[in-house]
Amino acid sequence: MGTLAEIRNIGIMAHIDAGKTTVSERILYYSGKTYKMGEVHDGTAVMDFMEEEQERGITITSAATKCPWKGYDINLIDTPGHIDFTAEVERSLRVLDGAVAVFDASEGVQAQSETVWRQGKKYELPCLCYVNKMDKVGADFEMTIESIRNKLLAVPVVMQIPIGAEDSFEGIIDLLKMQAVFYKTEKMGATFEETEIPLRLQKKAQKQRNLLIETAAEYDEELMDCYVHDKAISSEMIMRAVRNGTISNKINPVFVGSALKYIGVQRLLDGVVAYLPSPLEKPVIEGHKPGDEGKKISIKCDPNDTLVALAFKITSDAHGDLYFLRIYQGKLKTGSRILNPNRDKKENITRIFEMHANERKVLDSCSAGDIVAVVGLKQTLTGDTICDSRKPVCLPSISFPKTVINMSIEPQSAAERAKLNDALADLKREDPTFECKVDSETGQTIISGMGELHLEVLQHKLIRERGLNIRIGKPRVAYKEAITQTTQAEGKFVRQTGGHGQYGHVVLRIDPLLTGDGHWCDDFEFVNESGGDAVPKEYVIDVERGCKDALGCGALSGYPVIGVKITLIDGSFHSVDSSGLAFEQAASIAMEKLIKQAGPVLLEPVMRLQIVVPQANFGSVQGNLLSRRGLITDSHIHGNMQVIDAKAPLAEMFGYSSEIRSLTAGRGSFTMEPLNYEMVPEQIAREIIL
Repeated sequence: MGTLAEIRNIGIMAHIDAGKTTVSERILYYSGKTYKMGEVHDGTAVMDFMEEEQERGITITSAATKCPWKGYDINLIDTPGHIDFTAEVERSLRVLDGAVAVFDASEGVQAQSETVWRQGKKYELPCLCYVNKMDKVGADFEMTIESIRNKLLAVPVVMQIPIGAEDSFEGIIDLLKMQAVFYKTEKMGATFEETEIPLRLQKKAQKQRNLLIETAAEYDEELMDCYVHDKAISSEMIMRAVRNGTISNKINPVFVGSALKYIGVQRLLDGVVAYLPSPLEKPVIEGHKPGDEGKKISIKCDPNDTLVALAFKITSDAHGDLYFLRIYQGKLKTGSRILNPNRDKKENITRIFEMHANERKVLDSCSAGDIVAVVGLKQTLTGDTICDSRKPVCLPSISFPKTVINMSIEPQSAAERAKLNDALADLKREDPTFECKVDSETGQTIISGMGELHLEVLQHKLIRERGLNIRIGKPRVAYKEAITQTTQAEGKFVRQTGGHGQYGHVVLRIDPLLTGDGHWCDDFEFVNESGGDAVPKEYVIDVERGCKDALGCGALSGYPVIGVKITLIDGSFHSVDSSGLAFEQAASIAMEKLIKQAGPVLLEPVMRLQIVVPQANFGSVQGNLLSRRGLITDSHIHGNMQVIDAKAPLAEMFGYSSEIRSLTAGRGSFTMEPLNYEMVPEQIAREIIL
C-alpha cells in the first residue's frame, strides 16, 4: 500500500447518461483491476452490479473500489446521475478528497451536472473535468468549455484538445508535452502512439498552451517569473502551478476523450494523481465535542493520532449490515471496541474489508485516508462518527433533502406484515432519503422518497431481494403546511391527581422562517427568551420537543408544518408538580392554537425541469407545460434541438415521460429535480384540503 501522499480518494459525478460508469469501467480495466471490459449497454458493468442497474442502464448506488495507478492507490466511487438518488451523491462527495466531473460533449453542462457541481462546491472538492463522448453526433468541445465557464461559473483550464469530432474524432493533443496521441481501438486503447501535432492544428494547440500557461502562472511564482520574462517553461512548472490552483479550488483542469472508444482515460488517470489532492492536502476538518458544538476539535489526517471516522453509507447484507467508513484520523483494527458519540453507544468492529464493487478483500487494519467497509456495528446510522472512547469527537453530519413523494404499501397477507416491517426498517437505515410511517387515521403504511423512480427501485428491492408479496398504492405528492403571520399563544397543562399533580405553563410566539428569496425554509428554529425564572432550564428541552411533535400535524389537512421559528417568551412552573411531560404537553397545546391563528397555507413541492425537444415540437411542448401549471424560465437552441429550462409543481408531472414521448415522436427527453416548496393556488388548495 502507498503512503498517504500516494492515496487519492475520488468520485466520478455527472448528469445521467454522460458516461460516468463507462469511464469507471475503463479505469478499472487500464489499472489492471478487471481483465474484461464491462459495458453499461450490455449490462456487464462491474460498478453497476445491482440487477436493477443492469436492466435500466443507470447507476443507483455509489459503488466503491480501489485501483492502483503508477504507484498510487485510487479509491474510486462511481456516483449516480439520476436526481432520485441524490443522497448517494451527497454522502459520497462528503467523504472524498476530489472529483472528476464527466460531461457529454454534445450536450455540455446539463441540469443534473449543475446539481452535482453545486454539491461538490458545498464540500469544496477540487474537481477535474472530463469532456466525454467526443465521437458522438453533435460533439462540440468549445461549446462544452463555454458552458462549464458560464453555467457552472468555473475556471476551466484546457489540458488537452481533441483531434477531430464526431466520426472523425481520432485522438487528443497533450498541451503539456505538445504531442498528438492516437489510441489503438483494436487493442481497447491500451496502446497508443505519440506523434508530432498535425500541421493544421499546430497554431490552435500553441494558442491553447499559451492560455493554459497564462491562467496557471497565477498559482506559481517561478512560472509567473518565466512567463513575464519570456524564459523557457518546463512541463513540471506548469503541472505544479495547475496542481496548486486545483487544490485551492480556483481552477478546473479539463481532459477530453471518448470512454466508449477507449480514448483519453489513461491521461485522465494521470491527471487524477497529478492534480487532485492526497488526504494530507485537504484542509483540517473541524469536529466538536459531543453535546457541545461550540467546543471545536481539529481533526488532522494523522495515522498515529486517536481514531476518528465517519459512517457514510450502510448496505444490508446476507452476513450482516455493511458499513462504509472514511477514516479521517488514527488507525482501526479488526476486533476494536469503539465509541459512537452521536448515539453515546460502544460498538464492535468484527471485520474490515477493502471493497471492489460487490466483491471484498479482508483487511486486518486500516488507517487515516482509507475508505473501507466494516461489519459489526449495530446502532450506527449514516452520518454518525466513530471514534476512540478516550477522546470523543463528533464530525459534522451529512444533511439530506426532504422527501417529495408518498405511496401506500401493504403486504398481501397478514403473515408477511412483520417481514415487511423488518425490510422497511432496513431500507430506512440504508437510505436517508427514504421514510416510512403508519397513517394514524387509515392504519396504512406510507413510504416516502425523492421521486417515482426512487420508490419504484425500492419496491423492486422488496420484491426481488426480500421475496415479499406487496401491494403498492398510486404515488402521491408530499404536501407541507406553512404559516404567513406572527402570533403568540399560551398553553397550560394542569392535572390534579392524588399525590403529585402535573403543571406546565408556556407562552410561545411563532414566526414564519423564510429564505433570502422569500420561500419557506425546511428548518425549524427554537429560541428561549423566557429567562430561567419563568421556565426552569431543565424543562426547556421538553418544551422544544412538544413544539417539534406538534409541527408533525398541521392545521389544514394534517400535513407537517415547515419554515417556523418558535420563541419561548414566558411561562410558569410549580416547585412540586412541574415535570418534563407537563411542559411538553403545555407546548403542544400552545402550538395547536398558534398554527391555526398564524394564517396556515398549503405548500407543494415544485420541480426544476430541463426539457430537450426538436425545435418543431417546441410549441406543443410549451402548451402542454403551461397546462401543467409550468413556468418556462429559459430557453435556447442547441444544434437542432430546443433546450427548455422550466419549473412545475410535482403534482402535475406524473406520467410526463410518456406524454413527452408522444408529443415529440419519442425524440424528446427531460430531467427533473426538487427546487423548493411553493404555495398551492387557493382554488387547488381547497380541493386538496376537502
